[in-house]
Amino acid sequence: MPRTTTVNFPGSARHHTIPTGLHVNGEWIDLEDTFDVVDPATGEAFASVSDGTKAHARAALDAAHAAQTSWADLAPRVRGDLAHAVHRLLIERADAFIDLMVLESGKPRSEAIGEMALTLDFVKWLAEQAAHVHGSFSRGSRGNFRIIATTQPVGPSLLISPWNFPLLVPGRKVAAALAAGCTAILKPAEQTPLTSALLMQTIVDAGIPPGVINLVHTTRPGELSTELMGDQRLRKVSFTGSISVGSLMMSQAARNIISVQLELGGNSPFIVLDDADVQTAVAECVAAKFRNAGQACVAANRIILQRRIAEEFTELFVDEVRKLVVGPGYRQGVDVGPMISEKQRHAISRTVEKVSAEKADALVGGKPIGGDGYFFEPTVLAMRDTAPEFSCQELFAPVAPLYVVDSIDEAVAFANATRYGLAAYLFTRNISRAVCISDRLDVGMVGVNRGLMADPAAPFGGIKSSGLGREGGQHALEDFLETKYIALTTD
Repeated sequence: MPRTTTVNFPGSARHHTIPTGLHVNGEWIDLEDTFDVVDPATGEAFASVSDGTKAHARAALDAAHAAQTSWADLAPRVRGDLAHAVHRLLIERADAFIDLMVLESGKPRSEAIGEMALTLDFVKWLAEQAAHVHGSFSRGSRGNFRIIATTQPVGPSLLISPWNFPLLVPGRKVAAALAAGCTAILKPAEQTPLTSALLMQTIVDAGIPPGVINLVHTTRPGELSTELMGDQRLRKVSFTGSISVGSLMMSQAARNIISVQLELGGNSPFIVLDDADVQTAVAECVAAKFRNAGQACVAANRIILQRRIAEEFTELFVDEVRKLVVGPGYRQGVDVGPMISEKQRHAISRTVEKVSAEKADALVGGKPIGGDGYFFEPTVLAMRDTAPEFSCQELFAPVAPLYVVDSIDEAVAFANATRYGLAAYLFTRNISRAVCISDRLDVGMVGVNRGLMADPAAPFGGIKSSGLGREGGQHALEDFLETKYIALTTD
């Protein structure tokens, strides 16, 4: 029997038994070398999992490579049915997933419930796409032969997921790989391994064949990726994380020309024009900024206000931020949970202290919260200037800087003045203006009059240094497929 841990959910009678090993070629592998899983709301470890090595990564690639041909040859409808089976089990185990997300990542239970629902939507959407991968048949330009364009799975894939969305990101990566006919190795973030372990158990219980999906936990991700990216059998890497690591992954992939899908950092501008519905903009900004304690790649990072509505927006926004309840995610009524680690909290504390002394006025918050866990006050900063050394960095924290501009051109120029290009938000009552400005924003996604935009039918991803490829919509499977051209003589 595999080694397991029993996780008790605070304040309830619920408890969940989760495997703590690696999963390679259909078998759970328990190791003596382990690492702790910490509750960021208390700073205390509550479980430990096996700590894999590059040898385990090689074994996982061996398994994925061996299973690739049979999985790709399986009828698309059968692959889709198996993915639907995963979806049904996810529904049955929703409470366990929600509890684990709260404990591992610190997010409020209400947000974990939302992540569970969105994950289910993605898995169902992608399961439905498995049987709808189409090619084309046409005549050659001179009419003397036929052109057949078809697709085939890219092959064994490495899926690397972050801690801030511990089910949504690995769930949609795995579902896309399965639907496209690719085998895979899942490497979850070391802060949130148990959610991925339960996902792996769900995949096994749904009947996905051995070797198709493999799970490797590790505190040595660099060694693992270097080992796998140097092997020509690996044909795809899908990575969500920082620009620095994403850039390294690209350089490693270059050696063997491995297909790369990257969803990297963001520095999202949240632009409120002088004709906007200010109350709606405030409500959506609170959601876009403080969801997951600001620890989201699409979080509103620079709130850009046209001068005529700046005072009204600021007053309403500060009032709403003051109402936010901070605490452990498992307490009722909590709006903002902890940051993921003391290191992250210390970094933002120093940043806010420095910018407040030189470039900004703290209208609310601005300090770490004492006691257990890694909590930081929801913070609003009134910026005195654009402060490039501050505005060009991704905050990844519950800190909202407000900037005032005089014109639309100034707002757009400031919004684009960054290496990032993931998401932007735009609030205006003028739809023609919204379309024109959206075209001018150097980002992969624009939310118009809304602060949340993720949807399984939509292409999620960025441009510039924010990444390559898309997750969601038809594009999700395309990133796991290669196009093949067949020239057929018919005379």
